[in-house]
Amino acid sequence: MTFLKRVLAGLIMLALLAFPFVIYFNATALSDWWALRGYTPPPAVASLAAQDTMLPYTKHLFYLNHPQIVSGVADFRKDCPDSTTTIVLGCYHPDQDGIYIYAVNDPQLYGVEQVTAAHEVLHAVYARLSAHDKAALDSQLQSYYQSGLSDPQVQSEVKLYQQTEPNDVMDEMSCTFGTEIASLPPALESYYDRYFSNRQAVVKFEQMYNGEFTSREDQISVYASQLSSLKNQINDEEQSLQTELGQIDGDRAKLDSLRSSGQTDAYNAAVGGFNQEVSAYNAGIDTLKADITAYNQLVDQYNSIAQELAGLEQAIDTRLTPQAAQ
Repeated sequence: MTFLKRVLAGLIMLALLAFPFVIYFNATALSDWWALRGYTPPPAVASLAAQDTMLPYTKHLFYLNHPQIVSGVADFRKDCPDSTTTIVLGCYHPDQDGIYIYAVNDPQLYGVEQVTAAHEVLHAVYARLSAHDKAALDSQLQSYYQSGLSDPQVQSEVKLYQQTEPNDVMDEMSCTFGTEIASLPPALESYYDRYFSNRQAVVKFEQMYNGEFTSREDQISVYASQLSSLKNQINDEEQSLQTELGQIDGDRAKLDSLRSSGQTDAYNAAVGGFNQEVSAYNAGIDTLKADITAYNQLVDQYNSIAQELAGLEQAIDTRLTPQAAQ
């Protein structure tokens, strides 16, 4: 065999030996190609990707999961059956097997679907991290959670994940921090910059719809404080008026006694003070009536805001209530 033939034979052998490795390292790309063949994202799905400023790789993972925006709690829960006793607005099925987003139709809650889409695609991102990258990210997330996180709502969410999904807390933190916290440590910001061209756009959506809840909760808290204060004031006024009425009744009895006993001068001298007592009492009655009216109006305002808040909560309530036995 000539030298050239030996070289060619060696190259062919190397190619044959390398072929399985080429197939292995391109298996993911081939699988992605197969899953996306002929797929065109619906306009609503493409809009979510654009509004969330997903970069090409992120958008690729998003579309790879054929996202669906599902209306109706019953239908949505068929796709996202876990944690049916808690509110869930989206879910990601491992191995790029689907992303489902609950359709929130209340215009006051515009932004929920955008944040949910970003949250769920970050699950897909996390799933494809190498073991090394995942360990590095987990360390950054844990460090921020322990020493940097101050948002009470996000702290509550993480504690809930620790109870309901103890094996996926880091995964959930990666999605939650990236979509709900405006300012993160540089290392985490750099991580999310790989997936969104403007992560703040996602956070703004979260702040916008969450503000609909917090503004009403804050107003309810103000009304509750005002009602408590006004109720105490009304109680004090009623007690004071009761005391004044007792004084008036006693003074009236004295006047009647003076008149009946013929003590005209003493009677006339006491009438002026008595009339002032009565006048002050009547003014107190008017004040009490005005305060009661104000209290009732405040109750109406409180109930109105509470109903608005209940309506918003209902719009995102995907919990399944067990049916009573027949």
